[in-house]
Amino acid sequence: MTTAKRWTSRLFAIALPALLLAAPARALVTTGTPTALHSDTDGDAEADRQAVSREIERFRGSPISISQAMAIAESRHAGATTADVSFDGASGVPVYRVKTLHNDRIWRHTINAATGELVGGEAALPLAELDHEDRDNLAALGTIRHRLADAVRVAERAASGKAISGGLVREHGRLNFAIVVISGDDLKEVILEPPGARTK
Repeated sequence: MTTAKRWTSRLFAIALPALLLAAPARALVTTGTPTALHSDTDGDAEADRQAVSREIERFRGSPISISQAMAIAESRHAGATTADVSFDGASGVPVYRVKTLHNDRIWRHTINAATGELVGGEAALPLAELDHEDRDNLAALGTIRHRLADAVRVAERAASGKAISGGLVREHGRLNFAIVVISGDDLKEVILEPPGARTK
């Protein structure tokens, strides 16, 4: 087991509404590495650990939270919902990269993690240009009652930390929210299955 894998853990929770009402009664913690924070190095465990540590330090020093970044991006288009969000501390200015769904388009926003300002313009991609799996996942996102913002709140509470990224994943035919949370010096990936997510 590598050093990077030892310091991460994966927290699975069964269903989002139960977690919204109470602390998770059933959670299984296993070892894993959140893919959202993988380094581009050639498997060098020490380089991976250092890259993740730098990213975490920049994240901790950023006054804008992931929830605030999502709200800023969603406010650009009335009725938009976040499909994916991640912190990027590798560039000169730490930013959140937020993808929102609105009117059959995916909108890409870059939000300054220090000021909350939109960096550059917006970019939109019609859903028709996405691959079949991505279109299915985003269509399912529109049918479920809970939003990524709800999943972030639940994951932060369940893992006792602050979310650094979140998005949609499909596991075993079910659409889930996957949230990476920094808890102390650990990274935890929380998988939440929203009710109403269709099987495929």
